[in-house]
Amino acid sequence: MQTDIDPRSLIGRKAFDRQGAKIGTVDEVYLDDATGVPEWAAVRTGLFSRDAFVPLEPSEFVDGALLIPFDRTLIKDAPDFGVGRHLSPEQELQLYRHYGLDSSPSAEAGPDRDFGRLAGQEE
Repeated sequence: MQTDIDPRSLIGRKAFDRQGAKIGTVDEVYLDDATGVPEWAAVRTGLFSRDAFVPLEPSEFVDGALLIPFDRTLIKDAPDFGVGRHLSPEQELQLYRHYGLDSSPSAEAGPDRDFGRLAGQEE
């Protein structure tokens, strides 16, 4: 994903799967603590549904929408960790495995680091 995009500008944008089907709306964006780069987005999948975590890499931000290169079923079946708090290294690794992605180098830094800092929050 483009790294020059303000992660807060993703919040409220529509998210679509690889076939172009609407998944939901971006609820929150999580930054990597080590790099400050947007890494995950929580997408609200419906009015009474939960948020599904999606990787921002290899997703694309095109014409004001987040295009996620995975099937809707895989996205909706992503592990649910709740929103509004840090993702632990173990949770982040679960998400990488769920999407069949290589784990982030920063995710292997150790169990006492905080990962997945929310965009717009001060430390």
